Amino acid sequence: MLRKGMQVGLLLFGIFFGAGNLIFPPSLGFQAGPQFTAAIIGFLITAVGMPVIALIVGTFNPGGFRSEMNRKISPLFSLIMLVLIYLSIGPFMAIPRTATVSFSVGILPVTGNGTLQLAVYTVLYFAFAWWLSITPSKLLSRVGKVLTPIFAVMIIVLCILGATLATIPHLTAPIGKYAEAALGSGFIEGYNTVDTLAAFAFCIIALNTLKQLGFSSMKEYYTSVWAAGASVAVLMSVLYIGLGLLGNHFPIPQSVYHDPSVNIGAYVLTQASYSIFGPVGVAFLAVMVIVTCFTTTVGLITSVAEFFYQEFPVISYKSYVTICSLLSLAVANLGLNEIIKISLPALLFIYPIAISVVLLIIVNKFVRLSRPGMRLTVAAAAVLAVIDILNQFTGWEWAHSFIIALPLGESGQGWLVPVLFCVALSLVLPQKISGHPEDEAENMTETKQ
Repeated sequence: MLRKGMQVGLLLFGIFFGAGNLIFPPSLGFQAGPQFTAAIIGFLITAVGMPVIALIVGTFNPGGFRSEMNRKISPLFSLIMLVLIYLSIGPFMAIPRTATVSFSVGILPVTGNGTLQLAVYTVLYFAFAWWLSITPSKLLSRVGKVLTPIFAVMIIVLCILGATLATIPHLTAPIGKYAEAALGSGFIEGYNTVDTLAAFAFCIIALNTLKQLGFSSMKEYYTSVWAAGASVAVLMSVLYIGLGLLGNHFPIPQSVYHDPSVNIGAYVLTQASYSIFGPVGVAFLAVMVIVTCFTTTVGLITSVAEFFYQEFPVISYKSYVTICSLLSLAVANLGLNEIIKISLPALLFIYPIAISVVLLIIVNKFVRLSRPGMRLTVAAAAVLAVIDILNQFTGWEWAHSFIIALPLGESGQGWLVPVLFCVALSLVLPQKISGHPEDEAENMTETKQ
């Protein structure tokens, strides 16, 4: 049971750990300086804890998150929410970012920057990703057992050797947002990995892979799910902390970290590899980053195509793979920094809603909750998320005053206490439903092949 779970966990870790997982921890580590511990704790909550919980919760239900949201909120909300999530983790944000990160860190130091270089690279990158994604049944053998161990070992080697470059944080004081609220800033930074949203999609891969492995009872199935989640959590935490410490102890000139065109995370990875391995470091880094990002790309394309094929079977799965690959190719050629800049507002809107959904599902497993109360909870999360976006990106005084008046508002978590209040209301409002529908799980049991 544990072996099956760990196999699935290795596959899931490989497709979880991609572009943002590589570049955000070193950037956080550098900017947090002596406040690294608080910042990395906040980061681990949203970049590891929430995705793993979401993954386990979604995989426990044979119908995934679609089934849970259909019952608790409404089928229309479920469809709209999942479409937004899949587009975010798919061709409009996460997938293009995997390609641009691998180019910026692994290829750009060799070829130099330029639209032609990026275009040629992304065409080849997505052509190969398309080829692997059209046969999703082979993900475990190709990604989980081959590519994932390669990049995991390479990242560990880089972190361990990188720790010898310096012994103290390079900055004597945190900079930017980390100077005001290190824990809250790390919490928000974890949003950028998009992994909680990806968990909504990857639970489908987990379900399908467990079916391929076969299991003799629901007890064995649930144990395998827990083992998979634990494997993902341990592997991701170790690499996040290692990459964060690498950035925390790596010297960066002021001219570099004050240059808005430079991605700090990519800079740390590039310079650390060169400092450790010399000229060979360029090749080492290129292989590590490309393999790391590529496994996530394949997992995301597969998940997005499977979702849209199940929901809108007007064209074939292979056609959805092709469309997703072509859209991702187009967005990727905008460049890394532009993708990160335009993605944050979308993440600030979707994340509070997604976290609220996961919270409701967990609580509902233990107590009956009111369906109107659960609808109120996600509505509150959505409204507060919109106001927070207006606060951060428009400078409107009323939005700023409203957000900072909320508990945890200054740390970017103003939505959390109102959402918890709405969850509490769901305990007393009418039309309560159980979190355990009729034995759907019985349909999952398959005899071992």
